[in-house]
Amino acid sequence: MTDANATRRLANAIRALAMDAVEKANSGHPGMPMGMADVATVLFTKVLKYDASAPFWPDRDRFILSAGHGSMLLYALLHLTGSKEMTIDELKRFRQVGSRTPGHPERGHTESVETTTGPLGAGISNAVGLALAERILAAQYPTITDHRTFAICSDGDLMEGVSQEAIAIAGHYKLSRLVFLYDDNSISIDGDTSLSDSVDQIKRFEACGWNAVRIDGHDPEAIEAALKATENADKPTLIACKTVIGFGAPKKAGTEKAHGSPLGAEEIAGARKALGWDYPPFEIPEDVRSAWAEAGLRGRAARKEWESRFEAIEPAVRDDYERRLHGDLPADFAAIMTAYRAKLYAAPKEVATRKAGEAALEVVSTALPELVSGSADLTPSNNTLTKNMTVIRPGEYGGTFMHWGIREHGMAGAINGLAIHGGLLPVGSTFLVFSDYCRPSLRLAALMGLRVVQVFTHDSIGVGEDGPTHQPVEHLASLRAIPNLNVFRPCDQIETAEAWELAVSSKTRPSVLALTRQNLPQLRLEETAENLSAKGAYELAAADGPAKVSLFATGSEVSLAIEAKAKLDAAGLPTRVVSAPCLDLFFDQPGSYRAEVIGTAPVKIAIEAAIRQGWDAIIGSDGGFVGMSSFGESGPYKEVYAKFGITVDGVTELATRLAASAA
Repeated sequence: MTDANATRRLANAIRALAMDAVEKANSGHPGMPMGMADVATVLFTKVLKYDASAPFWPDRDRFILSAGHGSMLLYALLHLTGSKEMTIDELKRFRQVGSRTPGHPERGHTESVETTTGPLGAGISNAVGLALAERILAAQYPTITDHRTFAICSDGDLMEGVSQEAIAIAGHYKLSRLVFLYDDNSISIDGDTSLSDSVDQIKRFEACGWNAVRIDGHDPEAIEAALKATENADKPTLIACKTVIGFGAPKKAGTEKAHGSPLGAEEIAGARKALGWDYPPFEIPEDVRSAWAEAGLRGRAARKEWESRFEAIEPAVRDDYERRLHGDLPADFAAIMTAYRAKLYAAPKEVATRKAGEAALEVVSTALPELVSGSADLTPSNNTLTKNMTVIRPGEYGGTFMHWGIREHGMAGAINGLAIHGGLLPVGSTFLVFSDYCRPSLRLAALMGLRVVQVFTHDSIGVGEDGPTHQPVEHLASLRAIPNLNVFRPCDQIETAEAWELAVSSKTRPSVLALTRQNLPQLRLEETAENLSAKGAYELAAADGPAKVSLFATGSEVSLAIEAKAKLDAAGLPTRVVSAPCLDLFFDQPGSYRAEVIGTAPVKIAIEAAIRQGWDAIIGSDGGFVGMSSFGESGPYKEVYAKFGITVDGVTELATRLAASAA
């Protein structure tokens, strides 16, 4: 048997498992795994550095299936190469509740799945982050970091807008250890891609600073040669693999009918005959199974050699590397942050929380060398480049700050990749109103439980003159609606420092810091070592006697609530103020604590320069709200606040009216 024939036989095992699993589930996408089986086989048996017996080996090559609809390709590969978790029974449970084989790959749910894919374009933006992470860590740990990142992408991945941002980032920063294997089959759900697309992907990638070649995706020798040619590349590489979707299926191959539904018993029988695969469903012959098992262990020698190098490095360096991989913080980090807050208490000042965030970030990043910051071309406004940071440049990866360009979605996707890789703690930033561009990747970060931090400044109508296009009103509610995402809106420099401590300490939740452009007074003046923001909300100012009014506020509106309290107290309405820097954390607290903080005052009012959505869980549907119910307006920020009634007088008048009604 020739080498090409042997490779084809191994690839046919992937095709058969994909057909059988999709058919049994009566759901799924058999065409892509069948079309890319030859490419995947060459990659896994001839090129990829991995050891199936040690799936979390830090210096393994990373493999990303961005075309996540073709998940059976990945599940078949994991099974065949020897994953203990990916049994034949799991393949038979494809797309079933509780299985290890969900419809699209999910990080943390299935061993060896590097990232959650399915939303097209997400995987390739993650892959850019993974490749960047390798370069950054290679600059910091040169003797133990030397691996590559491979991603299989589809026409759909490359049509999505985020792909342009991702490939432009990779090309500019010369991420030469990144390879995209493009399933160039010219088919999408609607039919031939010519219905909607005529982009020359080779020229497109070359224009973005990539090497790009087109090969026959069913020719093992051409596939291997193209992959081997990337080993010493000076740029990232696109290999456009011309394939036939549903390869082997007699009637549906090359058509959209092989894309998103089972082939059917008759077509599968025809495919088995065409492929020379004369075995029952889910049966793999011993020679094929043995060859795949051998491939699964081909990286064992490289892993053992790496482990020897790892043991030879300085113990302190080794310990810090392991700490970073596990996502642990230095033992003295909490004490550092407590000491920092003590300095803030000792020198209260009025400052925008974006500036307070910059000061806190400098403390945090000094203590955490793994922190990599960045901005989507708003560095002077976001204040996320601190004095202790150096800039990462093309070919120079020893820094800790990334200029992402005006590419919010690409930035957010790549930041996910940095976190997925391990050993780094990524921070991105832009304006809060542009979180819309980041939202798909933020959602995936929350779904995967990644520790990423997004700093979103210019957090309200306080943006002022830039007007309603730049004044976020619905964005806080929109972000709070994402499960497993902490949204912080601190009221002063103390809460900002607390928010930073909580964000970087959260191993399994991404965090958003919504920070102001305008200056805010320091409201926390009595020093406490406790991080009060950790409970999400707390009583900042108590009432003098039984409270008749409870004011709940976040961010810039907390100081407004404090001023309103003084007027209401003087008018005979004892008032308390609750600061709620993170509603997500507050709703996590025990019911007894939530009840204590919400209190029993007959009048409850929330104050936030945003829409009401989400606040009724605290103030009730009959509670008062001072905020926005429309888009904003251009003008000096104090005048904009006045126009929409977000003022001390607006709060006191509403409280007085509600108190009279409750009497």
